[in-house]
This record gives sequence, C-alpha cells and structure tokens, in this order.
Amino acid sequence: MKKEEKKKNSTAIPLVIIGLVLVGVVAAAWWFSSSSKPNTNVNGPIANTPRQPQIPTNAPVGATPPNMLGSPTAAVTVEEFADFQCGSCAATHPVMKEIQSTYGSKIKFVFREYPLAMHDKSYDAAMAAEAAGMHRKFWAMQDQLFSNQQAWTQNPNYKALWSEYAAKIGLDVQRYQSDATGMATRSRVEQDLQRGKALNVTSTPSIYVNGQLVPFPEANVAGLRRIIDAELQKTVASQTQSSSSTTSQVNSASNNSNSK
Repeated sequence: MKKEEKKKNSTAIPLVIIGLVLVGVVAAAWWFSSSSKPNTNVNGPIANTPRQPQIPTNAPVGATPPNMLGSPTAAVTVEEFADFQCGSCAATHPVMKEIQSTYGSKIKFVFREYPLAMHDKSYDAAMAAEAAGMHRKFWAMQDQLFSNQQAWTQNPNYKALWSEYAAKIGLDVQRYQSDATGMATRSRVEQDLQRGKALNVTSTPSIYVNGQLVPFPEANVAGLRRIIDAELQKTVASQTQSSSSTTSQVNSASNNSNSK
C-alpha cells in the first residue's frame, strides 16, 4: 500500500511541472502577440498635438497701410507682432531680416506694433518707429531700435538717442520729433494693438504664417523656412491642380465640338 502511494506522488509531480510549463508558454504567446500589435492609442502625444491658433476672420485689420515688405499679392503672408524693448524680439530681428532677404517678393511680410505694458519705453519706441514710417523710413528706424536696444533701454535720455538715430537715417529731426508724439502715429500703434488683442497675443514676438501661429521654438531661420516652404508648395499644388482642371475642361469642350 505504501509503495502505491509513493508511486502516485511520484507521478503527480511531473504532471504539475508540465502544467506550469504549458501555462508559461501560453502566457508568453499572449504577451508576444499583444506587444507586436501596432499602437492604436489615439490619446498619445502625436494624435494630441494641438493645432496652433489661427487669426479670427473678424479680427481688426490693424494699421493701414501696414508696415510691409515683399509683395502685397504674395500667396504667403508672414505677420510679426513685436515689442522694441523685448529682448527676444531683438534676438529674432536678424532671423526675420534673413527671411525677408531669402524670400523677397515670394512672401508678404508685415510688422505689427505690440508694445507690452510691462516695458516702460516700448510704447514710445513704437511711436518713434511709426514716426519714421511717416517719412518712409520705418524699416531703417526699426533696425536702429532693435540693433541698439541695450543702449537706449539703459539710457534715461533714450529719446535723445532716438533723435540721433533719426538723423542718422536721414530724417528731419524736428519733423520726426513732432510726429513721434502725434495723434496719427498713436492711432497706428493702437490699431496694431487692437489687432493683436483680437488674436489673443500675450507675448512677443508672435509670428503668424498664413494666419497660423508659429510655435516659438520654430521662430528661427530653419523652422520658418520649413513652414513657409510648405505653404509655397501648397500654392504650387493648388495652381497645378487648377491648371489641369482647366485643360481638361478645354479638351472636353473641344472633343464635344468635333463630335458634332
């Protein structure tokens, strides 16, 4: 009897081991099958990447005519809201100049005044730039203000420095000084501010390409070129499609005429 019990126990142990091995094999097969399936989680970071804010269709147009370079009829519009006392705007200034130089008439580049309340001299600086613009010297004064930002922001007599810049770029200083405090100049700054507020601009620089806000990390030469080139490609594709459609319609009309 004892021998039989020992035999039964010795037989049961291998069976238990075999059962555990089978369970392990099944579990491994299930894990491999699950891990080899593509990730269809739509809540992942790629699927959740938010679209950048776009310009509302009913937003105020801003100062008219705007401070613009390039072609007014270009298919791609680059619009920058900037503050002359903003360090990031001064750092981005060479980038925007390179973009303007690279694309020329292929784009419409618009600069908008957006002096932030946190900067004590930025509104006056915007007025100074617009005063120069009254005499077609906006871009020259813009360059002076950004290039010499550290000098005038730290100088209590900053307006005297601006007058020196005005003389340097060939302006009549007395007329410039008068325009820099005039209502026409203030109106242009306010119109740009109203447009920026309608777009919910809260920081500078804020750059839009064809109405879509450019993420700040992309506000460099490489990033902007990639975005602008993509918009230009869309235009080319649209024109090609339109041309093909017109050609097809002409050919169809010609065939119908010949068949009569």
